[in-house]
This record gives sequence, C-alpha cells and structure tokens, in this order.
Amino acid sequence: MVLGKVKSFTISYDCLNDSNVPVFSSGDCVSGRVIIEVTGEIRVKSLKIHAKGFAKVRWTESRNAGSNTAYTQNYTEELEYLNHKEILIGHERDDDNSEEGLTTIHSGRHEFAFSFELPQTPLATSFEGKHGSVRYWVKAELHRPWLLPMKTKKEFTVFEHIDINTPVLLSPQAGTKDKTLCCWFCTSGPISLSAKIERKGYTPGESIQIFAEIENCSSRMVVPKAAIYQTQTFYAKGKMKEVKQLVANLRGESLSSGKTETWSGKMLKIPPVSPSILDCSIIRVEYSLMVYVDIPGAINLSLNLPLVIGTIPLHPFGSRTSSVSSQCSMSWLGLPERPEAPPSYLEIVTEEQRQSCLDVQVVREELNGPLFAYIHEFRFQPPPLYSEVSTRNKKVLSVIFICFFINNPFFLPPHFRSILTQITTVVQKSAGLMPVHPAEEDSQNSPQPMLGEGESKKEPAYKALLQMFFSGKTFT
Repeated sequence: MVLGKVKSFTISYDCLNDSNVPVFSSGDCVSGRVIIEVTGEIRVKSLKIHAKGFAKVRWTESRNAGSNTAYTQNYTEELEYLNHKEILIGHERDDDNSEEGLTTIHSGRHEFAFSFELPQTPLATSFEGKHGSVRYWVKAELHRPWLLPMKTKKEFTVFEHIDINTPVLLSPQAGTKDKTLCCWFCTSGPISLSAKIERKGYTPGESIQIFAEIENCSSRMVVPKAAIYQTQTFYAKGKMKEVKQLVANLRGESLSSGKTETWSGKMLKIPPVSPSILDCSIIRVEYSLMVYVDIPGAINLSLNLPLVIGTIPLHPFGSRTSSVSSQCSMSWLGLPERPEAPPSYLEIVTEEQRQSCLDVQVVREELNGPLFAYIHEFRFQPPPLYSEVSTRNKKVLSVIFICFFINNPFFLPPHFRSILTQITTVVQKSAGLMPVHPAEEDSQNSPQPMLGEGESKKEPAYKALLQMFFSGKTFT
C-alpha cells in the first residue's frame, strides 16, 4: 500500500464581517476550519488545535560592571489573554508510534471545524511595536505514525472597542503657552500659542480640525506646525521603555516678527493606525496632537493635546445606544448607519384634520375676533404716584440721600462740601428726628433769604438746596 501525501494544510476562519478579515472582540465566538488536502490515503493519529493570545515585551540594555566589564541586561514580560486546546481527530497521546486507533483520511479535500469563545474580560487590541506585541493565533498540528508532526498557524485580529461617543472623548481640548527668547543680556518679545480641537476621541481616517492662533513678537522668523504622535510604552521588571513615532504632520506659513497667524479649522487627517491601548499592564499605546512653533536656534514652543483613537466612529445625528455590540466588529471601518427617515405627512395627518384646515369660513371667523383675545390680562395694581408717598417717608428718604453725600462728598461741587454738616442738622430737624428749640422755630417762621445772602441765613438756603435735590418739595 502506497501512503498518500499531504498536499496542503491550512486554517480558515469564519469571519463576522463582509470584508473577510478575521476580526473579533472579547466575548465573540471564533470559528473556522482546518483544511487538509491529500493525494492518496493517509493515516492520522490526531489533529489538534491550540488557540493562544498574549502580550509580550522584550528589550535589552547594555550595562557596565567595571572598567573592562560589560554585560547585556534582558527585560522580558508576558501577559496571557487566551489559551484554548481542542482535539479534532484522534486522542491526546502522541508519543507512541503504534498503529492502533488511527484515522484514515482518503484522497481529496477535507475540512474539520473548530470553535471557541473569547474571554468576556477586556482583551488588548492586536498590536505590533518596536519592543513588544499583542498577538492572537490558532495553531493546528497533524500527527501521523513514524513521521514528524505537521504544523500550521494563522493569526486573527482582536479589537477591544473604544466608543468615542462618550462625554469624556467628546470634550474639547485646548491650551495656551508663551515663551520669551533671551540671548545673553538681550530679551526679545514673547511668542504666544493658543490651540483648540473639538474633541478628544477620533477614529482612523477622520480629519482633526485645528483652531490656533500664533503671535510672534520676537525678532526671529518662526514657523507654526502640527503633528500627531504615537507613544508606545513598554513595562518589564519594574522598568519602562518608551518609543515615540510620527504619524502625520502639517506645516503653516512662516511668520515674521510682529505678525500673527490664525488657523480656523486647519485639517490634519489621521492615517490607518492601531487604536489606543489603555488597559494592558505591560503595553500602552497613546496618541497626542502637538501644535508647536518651530523657532530656529531655540527650543520649540509646543502644546500637547491628548488624543484617543477609537474603533466606533462618531454618530453625527446622535447614537441610539452607547456602544456597538461585538457582532459588528468591523463597523468602525465603514460609514455610520443613516438615521431613520421621518414619517410622511399622510402618516401623521388624517384626512379629517386636513379638511378642517381647508375650511375658509372657519378661518375667517377666527380672524374676525378680538386682536388680543388670547393675551393674558395682567391685573396687578400700578405703583403709587410720587405725590401719594407720605411726607414723613419722603423726609426719611431725604435724610438717607443727604447722608450718602456726607459719606461721599466728592460727588458734590467744592462750594457745597463746606456746608454738609449744617445741612445734616437742618434735614434731621425737618424730618422730625431732632427736637427743635423755640428760638429756632421763631427763626424758621421769619422771612427766608435766598441762597448765599449771609452766614445767619444759611438754613433756608440749605432748604433751597434740598429743594433742588428733591424735585421742588420744601420741608416745613
């Protein structure tokens, strides 16, 4: 008997989306098939799959232990997210070469289905970085007697969804900075920078509208610029390694001394990049928008605005739900769904209502009614006239008014300030707040001279002054 040969040994996934890209999220069911194509017949001990997902960090650093001694320090860390094993054909043991319990696979193409569920706990998004990665894959092993096992492996992508339709990610980001350039003992004017973006959360393919104002009061020529940076941070053995990469940038016009430039929504497009990774303990991927002023011969004036790159795009007409379920794992790559159309006119207006609106006679009768028939009538009493206020209340108000000028004499002309004290005495007597002596009553009953006729005749002059203040009413 001539044994057959394995022509192909591959893995295929049942995709959840129309793009035929194997993308899943936490809680999803990953299903697929192991495809074996053989010529002739083969005998198989077992066919197994092993699904695994993990984050791994690794980097090295050179250390000096002495004058002539150097060594390399390795930093590694691994975090497991998925570990699933399944036997599709045969049994668990593969170490013996006996031919008992073998399965015969005939010539042709054969498919063996598998499925497993991803953990419900948050998973790190698939990522490939300089010093670490997050990977998910399924490996299949075909064991046959007296032969080395055949192996094949295929990765799949996991996205931990980030919905940017949340208050935190929809909040605007803004900042202001300024800088004064110095050269020895010479100091030039300041350079100021103010920048703002509409929100913190974006998705790949969107454009960021940048609103900025740059004022150059220095003596140098400067250039305003903006750039999106990706910051990869790796953690292992209590140490940290950081890598910063440029994602996209733009350049403004050169700005000479004394000039100002304003960006009214300058657009910077986000290229296809990995979403932010914020929940992994050993790998962190963050983004930021840096608006800065390039100053020749000096440190740049920069302003960093944090960004979060999500997977669920902005809903322009409002979101019915706060998040999208995992069954639409690749929905972030497409356009948001259109809102439902409003109901038609005939669906909400009946025929009777429409006919009643066309009755011209009813409309004419309604228009012939009183013009203000539907305006509420206000029945509050009007305030009393000035002449109806009691004389005593008016006198008390006069005292308050004069006391104000006593405490604030600068409101009066200079020639009135010297007599404020005597005015107070007259007003107090007139208001009944001070006893009047008989001699003073006699002097009040005598004819009164006009203002400025003598020192002994100031009291009626003061009353004339009060008359000027209080609309022509004298005190008795």
